[in-house]
This record gives sequence, C-alpha cells and structure tokens, in this order.
Amino acid sequence: MKNIFKIYLWALFSIFLITACSPQEDDKYSLGDMATITADQISFTQTPSSSSSNVITFTNTTDIKGIYALNWDLGNGAGGKEKIIVGKFPFAGDYTVSLTIYTPDGSAVTKSQVINIANNDYSLINTPAYVNLTGGADDTDGKTWVFDQYNNFAKEVAAATGFNIKGHLGLGPQNSYGQEWWGAGANEKSTWTMYNFKFTFIQNGVKFNIQNLGEGYGRKASAESIGGFSVTNINGDDATFTFNGGNFTFALDESGTYPKLTLSGNSFMGYYCGSQDYDIIYQTDKVMALRVNNTVEGQDWVFVYCIEELNIEKPAVVKQPKAIPLAENFETGASSIILNKEDMGTKSGITDNPAPLPINESDKVYRYQKSAAFYSNLSFTAPTYIFDLTTQNKIRLKVYIPSYNDYTTQNGVAGDWISNKLLLPQLAIKLQNSSMGGNAWQTQTEIVKGNLQKDKWLELEFDFSGVADRKDYDKIVIQFGAEGHAGPGIFYFDDFSFSE
Repeated sequence: MKNIFKIYLWALFSIFLITACSPQEDDKYSLGDMATITADQISFTQTPSSSSSNVITFTNTTDIKGIYALNWDLGNGAGGKEKIIVGKFPFAGDYTVSLTIYTPDGSAVTKSQVINIANNDYSLINTPAYVNLTGGADDTDGKTWVFDQYNNFAKEVAAATGFNIKGHLGLGPQNSYGQEWWGAGANEKSTWTMYNFKFTFIQNGVKFNIQNLGEGYGRKASAESIGGFSVTNINGDDATFTFNGGNFTFALDESGTYPKLTLSGNSFMGYYCGSQDYDIIYQTDKVMALRVNNTVEGQDWVFVYCIEELNIEKPAVVKQPKAIPLAENFETGASSIILNKEDMGTKSGITDNPAPLPINESDKVYRYQKSAAFYSNLSFTAPTYIFDLTTQNKIRLKVYIPSYNDYTTQNGVAGDWISNKLLLPQLAIKLQNSSMGGNAWQTQTEIVKGNLQKDKWLELEFDFSGVADRKDYDKIVIQFGAEGHAGPGIFYFDDFSFSE
C-alpha cells in the first residue's frame, strides 16, 4: 500500500512540475523536497465568522517542505482536502477537528483539536429539507403533519418517485421503496385511532411532538422486542400497544441519496416497524413520503403524510350501473380499452401473433409478461360507472399458453399463506370494487380456468351471471400464471370482450 501511495504522489509531483507556475499555487499539495513529517509539525488555525461563531474557517499552516496531501475531518460529518475549509456547526457541543497529512513514504500523521460550540444556531440548518419539514427557523410553532388518510397524494408520490406507491401506508420487498405487496385504501384504518396522530416538527431546538389518543400501532415482530412497547392486542402481524405520544427531538442527515430523518427515544411516525430511521423519499412543503427499512422482517414500509389542513375527504363519486359492452382485438396496434399494468414485465403490450393458426389467425395480439413480482396483472376500471351484471356478465377472450415457460420450478412466494409455488398454465378473471384499494380482493369474485392446453389458441368464457346482483363491481383483473409466487412467464390473449 505504501508503494502505491508513493507512486501516486510521484506521478502527481510530475504533473505539477509540468503544469504549475509555482509550487505553492495548489491548495491541496505543497511541493519541495521529498520529506517526511511528524505530528508536532502539523498546525492549523481556526477563525470564527463575523456573522456567526458557529461558522469557523480552518486553515492549514503546516510548515514543511515536500509533497504532501491533506484531509480534514471537522467532526460534524463534513471534511475536505483543501488548504482552507469552512465548517458549519449548528448545534452546541464539542467537536473533534482533525487534520491528516499524507507523505510520499506512505505515512499518515494526524493532529486533532476539540472545539467547543457554546450555542445553537438553527439558521445554519435552513436547508429545503428542514424548511419543508418544519416551516423554517421563523416558524416558532413548527409544522404539523398527519397521515394522507384519504390517499389524496399517493398518486403524486408515485409519479414523482417512480416507486410503486398505492396508499398512505403499505409495504413491499426490502429496498424496493414501494408498496408492491399492499397499500392501504382511503380511510382503511378508521377502526384504529391512528388517524388521530399529529406529528409536529419545530426547527428551533429540533423538537418533535406527537399528539395521539394513547394508543400505538406497529409490527408484532418488533413492537415489544425492539420498541419496548407494552403490547395489548395482536391481530395478524399488527400489534396494538400503549403509547401516549409526547415531546422528542429529531435529526436530519442530508448526506445520502435521500435525507434521513431520525427520531429520538421510542417515537415513531404512526406505525412502528422496528426503527426510528426514515428515508424522506419525497417532500414538498405540503406532502411527504417516508420509507422505513424493516430489517426484522425483510420489508420496506412506505408512509405518505400531508399537512393537516389538506387531509380532507373528497366527495364520493356515485357510480351508477351501466351495461357498456367492451371489445378489443388489438389489430390497430393500439387498445381502445385502458389496460393498467401492475408489476408487469417490460415486454407486455401489443405484438405480432406468435402462432397465427386456427382459431386465431389475426395479425396482432396482446403479449402478457408476468414478472417475478408476486401479483402481476392487467386491469380495467370503469371510470364513471359500475358494471350492470344483470345484462352484461360474460367475459370472453382467446388465449395462447406457450409450453416454453418454466412450469416446474418451485418459486419464492409472498408469504406462508401461498400454497402454490409454481407458474401455472391458467387464467384467472376477477371482478372487484376499485374503491376498496388494496383490499379489493376481500370482496372480489374470481373465476379460474386452469390446466389449459399449451401451444394452441383456446377460446374461453368467464360467466359472472351468478353474481348479477352485485352493485359494486367496476374493475376487471386479468391474471395469468397464478398469483403470490415469483415465477415469470409469457402468455398471449386476443379478441377480448365483455358483453351479454
């Protein structure tokens, strides 16, 4: 390692001989005799700013001859390699400032000095992240956030981040920063008192206050073991426990890809997932989305909040039953029916017919690429009406099931409740109530055509006349290959219709 460092500095020395007018023009390196250095030779000065004693200029005053490189560590997370560096210390306390000098023989010598910052200067943290979170140093009351209870801003967050965000709270695979597995529908947790949580952040003093009704919620796997909460009830993976809110503090670290919000004590943002560290993946002055890495269960949890005054329930759209036939053969190269893709492969879409044989010799069909996501599907949602199933209850389409898919591998599954781990030669059609969001499956009607013949076009009919009395269905879900497992596959369909 020493030899490598010597070569590097010799090469650097050669460059300076060619390009530099004076050995002292560069602030990072000093040229002269090739010499070593001892700790007592290192020196630097510190000069407080006239505008704030919490802003200090550090200057290297080491007097040695030879090539050397500098590295500052200001003890506040900042550093640099220049001769002169400015450090900002918004919070009172002791900081260890270190200057390290590297010499051509591979030596690294460090001098450290502890500086004391007597008072806080919160104006130094007036970054966009702090201002959006707290209202800024001039807002003495701070800013109050609540859950985006009615999902008014979930789509905004999804569009801005590119992540799969479905609701105001939800979860997905670890490091996905999304809610692939589940996202809460509007007001879905109204049986809890979670929507009574109010989170207030105040910049001066980096104060954090939680108001609630004395009850907290979180993961069964970590609420007691990590959070130290007294669990009073368990329902599935959810735990309820005593929590009275209170006054805490917070910290922001803006050095990473996303600002990291860290809360003190056992405070949390409404639903506890084993950590007080939150990545701010989206933030404006009105909307904020936080991601928690649940390392205990290998999950990402994402929460969406808004300022209190924007948490308003939108007037319900009253959809009336209508019988509006739907049909699409894809021959124009575009679809008249808006098919929404959920976790589909990138090759999904209209394509050439892979087998123009009877009973389907048309040129264009739809290629359905199931991804490795657990719940790949296509869907259509009626924008302004619900399905009148008394007169319109048959869904028909032609399908082609390729034999080249892997139907034998045991794939990973979404959870213990998934018994099938195989990609299956099957098609499921579901009718759902879209207003239920991520819980639409709870009241759905599903018809499955299984063990379908491969390498041949088949014509299938899904008869929903048995639920003609339902007055809430407005969504059709098309799902090949079975759900809940990570097995990918390619399927084709054509001549879709929904009629009498």
